[in-house]
Amino acid sequence: MSTTAIHYIESPEQLEALLKQHAAVLLFGAPSCGVCQALKPHIAAMLAKNFPKMLLAYIDCEAQVEIAARYHVFSLPVVESVFYGKPFGRFSKVFSLSDLKEAIARPYELMDEE
Repeated sequence: MSTTAIHYIESPEQLEALLKQHAAVLLFGAPSCGVCQALKPHIAAMLAKNFPKMLLAYIDCEAQVEIAARYHVFSLPVVESVFYGKPFGRFSKVFSLSDLKEAIARPYELMDEE
């Protein structure tokens, strides 16, 4: 099964540049968060199959404290979809991949209409 490449974010500037050019799913996690690490490949596979124009950006909240604070991430995991540089849907703690897929579907369809 094909998966979307995971972009590991190493600075706020890198994240800002990515979001100016692409629709993306942001996964806020940490190496110590087993759920975050388990979600990563599943989200990448879902994006590749259903939303190939979207990127997956992984933000390590232990290494990128400034980004986590800017996005008000205080517990893990947090997944946020971003379209046109604006946060669109946010999921934290307990959610399913189908919840995420459903939240992305409509704005993703609108991307093709432009």
